[in-house]
Amino acid sequence: MITLKSRAEIEEMKKAGRIVAAFHRAIAGIIRPGITTLEIESFAVRFLKENGAKAYTIGFNGYPYATCASVNDVIAHGFPNGNPLQEGDIVTIDIVAEADGWIGDSGWCYAVGEVSEEARKLMRVTKECLYLGIEKAVAGNRIGDVMHAVQTHAERNGFSVVRDLLGHGVGREMHEEPNYPHVGNPGKGFRLKEGMVLTIEPMINAGKAFMTVDADGWTARTADGSLSAQYEHTIAITADGPIILTEQ
Repeated sequence: MITLKSRAEIEEMKKAGRIVAAFHRAIAGIIRPGITTLEIESFAVRFLKENGAKAYTIGFNGYPYATCASVNDVIAHGFPNGNPLQEGDIVTIDIVAEADGWIGDSGWCYAVGEVSEEARKLMRVTKECLYLGIEKAVAGNRIGDVMHAVQTHAERNGFSVVRDLLGHGVGREMHEEPNYPHVGNPGKGFRLKEGMVLTIEPMINAGKAFMTVDADGWTARTADGSLSAQYEHTIAITADGPIILTEQ
């Protein structure tokens, strides 16, 4: 069942969103060649605690970390580790904060030093896909309208959209109804209603859309070894248009 949030509840959700946005602004200044994703993880745990939030993902279905750190061909759910990031890498850091019982969820892709032209284009197009989707996330539209904008922009630029990992509702829990892929046809799927709070989080691959999962049961990679990027915001559907709760 889809739970609609009141205006007051959406206001309450802004705290978690602001904390997540502040975290991403902070790590943008420290991601560089030589830093490890475990160091970013440690920073995240401290940052959330100091800002009156906690990491929702620690212990979620057995996941052991506050962040997901997805490097190069990792699409999502990568474990932080002690391997230094290298010049030319791209890394998506995803974090879910819980503050006052509400959730904020946002992932962002970062360049590590100077990256290739292909990586720069992939990052740019993926971010454009996110905001093109948000533009369509208005009450009365259908989810297919949103995701058609994502899919067509990615494919027009020679990239593919991951189908196997889904966007989702957000509220008191990280994953609420509804769930949906980031591809679609105009006029299809559920209708967006005032009070819905959702993620838009396109995962775009430089190669094919297919993925594999590592033996850890979490780390999703491109099946062909190509680069993958992701940008994600939590948004609220309101009578005045979409509100980005995790805006940086």
